[in-house]
Amino acid sequence: MDRMLGMQLFIRVVETGSFSKASVDLGITQPTATKHVAALEKRLGARLFHRSTRGVTPTEIGALYYEKCLLIVREMEEADNIATLQQSQTRGTLRISTSVAFGRRVMVPLMIEFMREHPALQIDLGFDDRYVNLVEQGVDLAIRMGQLADSSLGASYLGVNPWVLVASPTYLGAHGTPAHPSELAGHAALIYSTVQGDERWRFAGRGETVQVPVQGPLRSNNLSALLAAARAGLGVAALPWYVAHASVKDGTVLPLLADWSLPSQAIHVVFPSPRLVPAKVTRLMSWLQGQFEEGWWGREI
Repeated sequence: MDRMLGMQLFIRVVETGSFSKASVDLGITQPTATKHVAALEKRLGARLFHRSTRGVTPTEIGALYYEKCLLIVREMEEADNIATLQQSQTRGTLRISTSVAFGRRVMVPLMIEFMREHPALQIDLGFDDRYVNLVEQGVDLAIRMGQLADSSLGASYLGVNPWVLVASPTYLGAHGTPAHPSELAGHAALIYSTVQGDERWRFAGRGETVQVPVQGPLRSNNLSALLAAARAGLGVAALPWYVAHASVKDGTVLPLLADWSLPSQAIHVVFPSPRLVPAKVTRLMSWLQGQFEEGWWGREI
């Protein structure tokens, strides 16, 4: 019998004045209860109970030991209650990891909206284009793009991150508008090195797939830098719709090759373990699953 259960048994024996009643309360046999208390007295080197035909009563040492055990058990119960409360309610601190561009353009406004609905929750939102180790960094939840690597992490699908090809009216006026992906080989490409690092853009449309080798004046792992270059007329950029949408809307850049699509990415939320997921994590996941329906990248928040 572990020490915590042993303390609970000792307390019940004192309070009921009976080994049999205490054993019933704890769901054990009376001989087990009697043997445990005898072993406890032997370990402590002190007699804890006066035993008689009318029942058992604590000795002076037993009464003092009872008071201490009662404090310990109550503290343990309070600690368990706090843990259960934190696990079942949307409160405390929620640590989230996301990429820089997605975090700034998408997650920040979403988290502001979520925080308004859950004022007892504190958000710690970290931005990093590298995959962070959730366990080592103490992260509760991360947003990941693309195919997930096999791991022990829990994961939930949120939606699709589509991409679009854009260029400024100034650039297109000077270099022409491509009508087929193959024509991009003759254009200045603004290359996102994280995804398009092999300098080949892939398209699907009109019943075929096309791979186009591209080159140009700028390579960057920062999507905002590529958008700025496209807006400045330096070339053609392949960007996520959530990055390009505002610039397409104001006419600073124009979408190209409407009959063709670039590969999209799946959006997942991942968390350290699929077991015993805290309520604050499941609540945010459930809420996020309603935020990435068709056209989400153009939604005003």
